[in-house]
Amino acid sequence: MKKAYEKPVIFKLKTGFMNKFGGGAYFRKVRGDIDGVPVEELVEKFGSPLFVFSEKKLRNKFREIKNAFTLRYPNVEFSWSYKTNYLDAICCILHQEGETAEVVSEFEYEKARRLGIPGSKIIFNGPYKPLDALRIAVSEGARINVDHFEEISDLEQVADELGKKIKVGIRLNMDTGIQPQWSRFGFNLENGQAWDAVKRIASGGKLELNGLHCHIGTFILDPKAYETEVKKMVEFAYRVEDEFGFKIEYLDIGGGFPSKNRLRGVYLPPDVAVPSIEEFADRVCTALLQSLRPGDYPKLILESGRAIVDEAGYLITTVHAAKRMPDGRRAYVLDAGVNVLFTAFWYHFNVEIDRDVQGPTEPCVLYGPLCMNIDVVDDMVYLPPLPRGTRLILSPVGAYNVTQWMQFIRYRPAVVLIGENGNVELIREAENLEDIVRRERLPERLKLQ
Repeated sequence: MKKAYEKPVIFKLKTGFMNKFGGGAYFRKVRGDIDGVPVEELVEKFGSPLFVFSEKKLRNKFREIKNAFTLRYPNVEFSWSYKTNYLDAICCILHQEGETAEVVSEFEYEKARRLGIPGSKIIFNGPYKPLDALRIAVSEGARINVDHFEEISDLEQVADELGKKIKVGIRLNMDTGIQPQWSRFGFNLENGQAWDAVKRIASGGKLELNGLHCHIGTFILDPKAYETEVKKMVEFAYRVEDEFGFKIEYLDIGGGFPSKNRLRGVYLPPDVAVPSIEEFADRVCTALLQSLRPGDYPKLILESGRAIVDEAGYLITTVHAAKRMPDGRRAYVLDAGVNVLFTAFWYHFNVEIDRDVQGPTEPCVLYGPLCMNIDVVDDMVYLPPLPRGTRLILSPVGAYNVTQWMQFIRYRPAVVLIGENGNVELIREAENLEDIVRRERLPERLKLQ
């Protein structure tokens, strides 16, 4: 058949960037299956777009991180960060692996309790904890990390109501060399605010400080920052113990470990730019063992989310149309956009296609289906000429997308889990109109005849 005419365009080649004359074939990656299940089979049964999670990858990644820390320190607890991905199936897999639950709202707290996690296995963080939520959390034995002075007063009120002293931790923020510094959460260490919080707790006599918490940021690429965090937390803990007699039973260093994703603006591949979890574990545990007093091994708590689940998640999306942009770039319209891929604003995903396509690669833009100019999945990915119906497999997308996705213009898609035995299970149904309008109420006078 005679090929359709396409107007020629001129591209400016930039030194050091991929182009069709050198290295472009690197981006022509073909993936016909996920964990042995054909991509086309998944789409035929569950539709496109479609989120796919690999149970095998999820469990293996957790065990890799667990081994890295437990082989270096004798008292470690892993607490699953619900905000990263709170699908029931994902949470339950990690709870089966031994993780407790880390939540930052009463909604997440209720979700953890609904799955059977007792209050004593829940860590309650976050800047907004309503009084009613604190009452429940305290009565059920949850560990609460205080974020501000008003929360100290709220907890003292709960202590009065329940007639008992409440054990609490406090959240610290500090300078570890990471910019921007996450200073909006907790009490600052350097300016004395954290020490004022300890004094306030001690003077009230209704709370007992038994833990310290700190989360220095997200997608941290410098393991040394955690070493600094740990040393400062240990030093502060011993100062608290020596001057007030509180016993600090746990040091919760939060999460923030990166996945093998590629941040926008970082041109090195993740295998080069992202340190291994072994490097993070070595920095953290060595700093602990060097800073702690002989025989003292407080519980080390890790709230890692992204580093565990991100690489277990894939999104299958389909090419709906192709067009040529005024600047010469080819553009593709996909059936998935930033409505379901919130993290597209921060990452260049790994892009694979479901078939071998002939033709030179060229710079392309991947647009989503939304009627919004910001609906850009990727503004610079090298691809061959893709026919309509080509499936793209984007990864890693397991972290934050199914918690920050939005119901806007399009329904949210189905989510499936490929089990370790290779079976495919639906873990979240695709939405329909009934899901969207279920809570709406139309006044009788406004109904159309």
